[in-house]
Amino acid sequence: MVHKITVLVPVIIGSVILGILGLTFVPEGIKNRNLDFSKGTIAINNQSIRVEIAETPAERQRWLTFNTEKLPFDAALLLVYDKSDLNSLWLLNIEYNLDLIWLDSAGNIVYMIKDAVPCKNTLDAAQCTYKNTIPSKYILAATSGFIDYHNITKASKIKLIST
Repeated sequence: MVHKITVLVPVIIGSVILGILGLTFVPEGIKNRNLDFSKGTIAINNQSIRVEIAETPAERQRWLTFNTEKLPFDAALLLVYDKSDLNSLWLLNIEYNLDLIWLDSAGNIVYMIKDAVPCKNTLDAAQCTYKNTIPSKYILAATSGFIDYHNITKASKIKLIST
């Protein structure tokens, strides 16, 4: 039994160190690899906003990961879910603060968070996971300041113009 432990402990420690180094030093080719999201347009308070649409689980997981360029205030990302639910976002590997807006299937705002802070590391998940309190079908994610720039309130209506 003691012999197995003396072999397993260094292997486990080495695996953990290798995994941490792999996550820390992600190659630039992976960091800068962009998915081609579907494009569309939404209207908020009679203003047109260009959106990239993430519909699949893989697209929703990838959405802004490793994106170092802030989205302009006339653009956002629309995360689409199969059904209305309490949808959470874990802001890991995101380079800047976001404004998040949860929407029901009719485009009504059910929850908003201004200036959501991304994770500083993988261990602070509780501090950088954001969840709505009312079921939603969509989440609109944009650069921090987007909500104020477009004067968005809970009474604002968001309409999908094109996909």
